Amino acid sequence: MSGTAALSLGQMASLACTLEVCAPKPGNVHRGADFEDVTLQDFLASAISISTVFDQAHTLPLGQIILKSVEATSRVTQTNTNLGMILLLAPLAMGNDAEALQQEAVDAIVNSTAQDAADIYQAIAMAKPGGMQASTEHDIAGSAPPHILEAMKLAADRDTIARQYTTGFEDLFAKVVPLLTDESRLAMPLSHRIVHAHISLMAQMPDTLIARKNGDEMAQQSAVMAQRVIDAGPPMQEDYMQQLANLDFWLRCDGHKRNPGTTADMIAAGLLVCLRQKKLVAPFV
Repeated sequence: MSGTAALSLGQMASLACTLEVCAPKPGNVHRGADFEDVTLQDFLASAISISTVFDQAHTLPLGQIILKSVEATSRVTQTNTNLGMILLLAPLAMGNDAEALQQEAVDAIVNSTAQDAADIYQAIAMAKPGGMQASTEHDIAGSAPPHILEAMKLAADRDTIARQYTTGFEDLFAKVVPLLTDESRLAMPLSHRIVHAHISLMAQMPDTLIARKNGDEMAQQSAVMAQRVIDAGPPMQEDYMQQLANLDFWLRCDGHKRNPGTTADMIAAGLLVCLRQKKLVAPFV
């Protein structure tokens, strides 16, 4: 257990992002697939760039962690690679007690200030996330609300990340972490476990980035196709791999507009929780 215990908080944040992006998940950038406008190198550079910010997470306010991380990312890539990850990772990094991580993340959000909200709005505007729709209240192009939860509550029904802020990270701790630590899958290589968790989460929760870019019907279709992979049989066996290939091909159609990016962000956040709570320990197999 000494390997993971020796990692700094910033190294854990970077490692969580790196483990997530390197796993060959369907529809996303990974070690065997790039997009036209963003590559694996962009994601790896982004993961490394935020480490020094997250090493200060116990002393920085929430908004500054998020803004400084986006600024650091912008110095190594011109594409939004990790805004969703940063929004999730920041409150999870602020607490000192790893065993009380969920409550401490909730407290970090609840106790945030108007300045934190302004910094988060500035970070989102700088990152230019895809699929953002105009809103009549607390629009990202306008002024920040007095508290970030006001904006997150308005977006929670259409954005999984916003929903984590408003529900105390319920999906992350009740669904994602159990998927990543499923004892029946521990004999599988970590990369395969990450892929299986990603597909399982897609089946349970239609990806909201897909929904924002393509509509709810297509997001529901992505969940149906992910469930077909799960139902095909044991992970990494022939029938499973055939359905996985079908899902991957379908997700990559239409210029990668169907990429399940929010699911990937949730997996990265789950990996940070596992690293902090020593449910995932280096060296990895």
